[in-house]
Amino acid sequence: MTSRLTETGLDRGGDAGFGEIRSSNLGVLIGPGPEWTDAAQALRYKVFYEEMGAAPDAATLATKRDVDVFDSVADHLLVVDHDLGEGPESIVGTYRLIRRQAADRIGRFYSASEYDLTDLLNFPGQVLELGRSCVDERYRNKAAMQLLWQGIAAYVTKHQIDIMFGCASLPGTDLDALAVPLTYLHANHLAPKGLRPRAIPERFTEMRRMDPEAFDAKRALAGLPPLIKGYLRLGGFVGDGAVVDDQFNTTDVCIVVKSDLITDKYAKHYERKLASTD
Repeated sequence: MTSRLTETGLDRGGDAGFGEIRSSNLGVLIGPGPEWTDAAQALRYKVFYEEMGAAPDAATLATKRDVDVFDSVADHLLVVDHDLGEGPESIVGTYRLIRRQAADRIGRFYSASEYDLTDLLNFPGQVLELGRSCVDERYRNKAAMQLLWQGIAAYVTKHQIDIMFGCASLPGTDLDALAVPLTYLHANHLAPKGLRPRAIPERFTEMRRMDPEAFDAKRALAGLPPLIKGYLRLGGFVGDGAVVDDQFNTTDVCIVVKSDLITDKYAKHYERKLASTD
């Protein structure tokens, strides 16, 4: 299976686009227009509401779309399956990307409803919020996830992003059931001061819920959702405090990743691929 960066009719180009990265029948690109964003919102509804049990309001239920005000300023990273077509019907995965300039148009980042982002906002470099990640259940495999990460790596390189952050979710809202993963994250991956978001007081939930010596850390890591494990493998950190999200039936943690870790990882990946073809 080969990957290549190509210029295609699906590439929006301009300020946000970076071309399409292809791997066999799959590709990853920035959504070219509103109809692609609409299809991504439909996929988000399918995963978040129909599959994961989020509670829709009347408008969400009527449209069967997961939509909020941030979608209008975000770039939507999309995984597409060309075997399904060459239009929005081909979307099988999505990730929402919001740069500082885009958040300024709304007045805040999405994560600010759960976390105090002061330290990140004071960071002098470029910051990027990642969110609303989901993949169709038929494509939850290594190939699709690698393409998402390669797309993010291309995006952060193009826009010279220094820090990435966003809310990542543990399934469910039963804090007793989540005591092990929350405690593990707090004990082993807490962000350094100066880059540590903290849950806002009215939504703060203590993450250290038990003695970290009471469970096997390797097993706790293995049991984390794949997205969170992916962040941690890149050297990511978590903020202080979890947030229970009753609407989405999740418990959220705030992830912080230095973007050079992901770009270095994929630069080395492509260097190995090129060396193998010499």
